[in-house]
Amino acid sequence: MVAQPGWEGGTTRRIVIGVGGGIAAYKSCQLVRYFRELGHHVVVIPTESALNFVGKATFEALSGNPVATDVFSDVPSVRHVNLGKNADLVVVAPATADLLARMAQGRADDLLTTTLLTARCPVLLAPAMHTEMWQHPATVRNVTTLRGDGLVVMPPAEGRLTGSDSGAGRLPEADEIGRLGELLLADPDSLPQDLVGLKVLVTAGGTREELDPVRFLGNRSSGKQGQALAAVAAARGARVTLVSAATKIPNPAAVETVHVDSAREMGQVLLDRAPGFDVVIKAAAVADFRPEKVSESKMKKGSDSEPEAIRLVRNPDLLAGLVEARRNGGIPEATTLVGFAAETGDAHGSVLDHGRAKLRRKGCDLLVVNKVGRTEAFGTDTNSGWILRRTGGETAVPVSGKYAVASRILDAVVLLREEDGNGREPAEATTSGAQWPAEATTSGAQ
Repeated sequence: MVAQPGWEGGTTRRIVIGVGGGIAAYKSCQLVRYFRELGHHVVVIPTESALNFVGKATFEALSGNPVATDVFSDVPSVRHVNLGKNADLVVVAPATADLLARMAQGRADDLLTTTLLTARCPVLLAPAMHTEMWQHPATVRNVTTLRGDGLVVMPPAEGRLTGSDSGAGRLPEADEIGRLGELLLADPDSLPQDLVGLKVLVTAGGTREELDPVRFLGNRSSGKQGQALAAVAAARGARVTLVSAATKIPNPAAVETVHVDSAREMGQVLLDRAPGFDVVIKAAAVADFRPEKVSESKMKKGSDSEPEAIRLVRNPDLLAGLVEARRNGGIPEATTLVGFAAETGDAHGSVLDHGRAKLRRKGCDLLVVNKVGRTEAFGTDTNSGWILRRTGGETAVPVSGKYAVASRILDAVVLLREEDGNGREPAEATTSGAQWPAEATTSGAQ
């Protein structure tokens, strides 16, 4: 790649990281390192206020590039034009209330705002400010304007803010910002605001079935695919609730998270919550079986509590239960139901054969089929497979990052809802009173 003025020495993708003047500016250091470790060429452009929180030397050391805040630095290279014009991605984190206002007005009073005006690549903004500032009508208008201009504005996380305050306005973690940035690098059109007004429920992780107070039966699911679905859906404008089983991954920003352990716990949450959602994506790896009896104390070798055998019974079939509840009116007919089939293939058929058969049995709207194993899909950062439609048609999903796979799945959801004429009106909550069928089959993401 021929170096452009202001991009000396770049060998891969060219990324600008803008830093606004807020206390969360220290997290931008992690973001710089995130992209640098992926091999990208990074230039940091802080505002003058940002340097009150993190010094220029820190940004230069992490990025390996000089740092400036004004348009008069390195005038011969025309940095205020070339940095934005030749960038592959611009990420602003934190994007403060003041910076959002200046961007919405088209201001060009420092190096960062001039760079943003010249950028023709994807621009990802990660706001961070106090809750009152985030919710102020002026900020709401500015965010609406920026999204209308084609910029991607992440919803902020909820949590501890400056001082003792807590609420919406916390900067999302660097890994989550970085993964959304990678998604935009791979496909600049991957984060449209096409889920605004919709409520999306996602299940994730692997359920655990208790043997005794110490032990449980579990599976290899990490919850990464379900977490990616929740994060991408929120970035596309949806109000998202994540029902998460065992996972060590931090909760996505701006996503309500409900933690559960067992299949029956997850099923109860679905019975209670699903009627109020427009889209339900059951990506969790739900245990098909559970011990018939659970010991009240730890089972010990050579004692009366040592079991001769552990008898298993079937767990309820959560996906089939959702389809049945929709058929009986417990869930609105317009609710889109998406299932997952994690398959290994066997003497009776391939992964795709088993997926097709499962779609026929379950009757959900979309079924995501993928091959899993000890080193495939479970716990990794990539996934692949097929998206099957109840109305016919299959879409192959090549090996991609899980955020990219999540985007493909949500594309299919949006297309199906448009074809079905479901519109964008939020679902009204109803009381289902449904009971899950007793039989379960292998399902889940990773």
